[in-house]
Amino acid sequence: MNGFLSSFQTRGSREGFVHEVAAVCVLTGKILLQNGAETFRVEDTMNRIAKSYAVHDAQSFVTPTGIIFSIEDHDVTQLVRINQRGTNLRKVTQVNTLSRRVALGEVSIKELHRLLRQIDHSEVAYSNSLQILAAAIASSCFLLMFLGQLQDLLPAFLAGGAGQAGMIYFHKLAKVKFFSEFMSSIIIGLIALFSVKLGIGLEMNKIIIGAVMPLVPGVPITNAVRDIMSGDLVAGLSKSAEAGLTAFAIGIGVTSAIMLG
Repeated sequence: MNGFLSSFQTRGSREGFVHEVAAVCVLTGKILLQNGAETFRVEDTMNRIAKSYAVHDAQSFVTPTGIIFSIEDHDVTQLVRINQRGTNLRKVTQVNTLSRRVALGEVSIKELHRLLRQIDHSEVAYSNSLQILAAAIASSCFLLMFLGQLQDLLPAFLAGGAGQAGMIYFHKLAKVKFFSEFMSSIIIGLIALFSVKLGIGLEMNKIIIGAVMPLVPGVPITNAVRDIMSGDLVAGLSKSAEAGLTAFAIGIGVTSAIMLG
């Protein structure tokens, strides 16, 4: 009888540990997917963490809007829905560094869970004012890269900063990415248009091109190509459609601003 109880307790302890491993792997995938990691990286990191804790029969399936993680021999399956996605490569780097420590056996499962929650709940790496300033400076640099005139530096600086500020504000106002990108493009187009009309700027097209570059979905496009090349066709095509929708919103917003002006 004592042997049966000991065996039951050992089996129950193992099942609890497996469930904890599954919860940690899903949380890892959630953080990576929400912050701009490609699908292959998400699946590979989840599987490597499971193997590091001696769970060798784990399977993961990741799409841009959801994660399914299963451990076959223990009848464990977890599903998480991804509603919001962005780009925060700092969190991606932190999770990658943590997964390497797990592979080396330096982090216990409970410590890993605590550190992942800390990363997940951490604030944005950069303040709104710094993001606006960075977008403004980047817009001016893009203007020069596209052979714009020096006189257009100030309009591009103002349009890029205002566009980023609009993106932040409208995203808080309505959690619809298309809407915030559309409104930000209108702001950029109007600033470029009126700067030329007032004689502050010279080439409206170059000002607009430089200012909208911080809005261009470079990371989603890169990840879409990477996913398609690695065989993740569902994720790759989904991200391609999302990037195309962003480009469409930018184009419609700029066109609307020109027509309003």
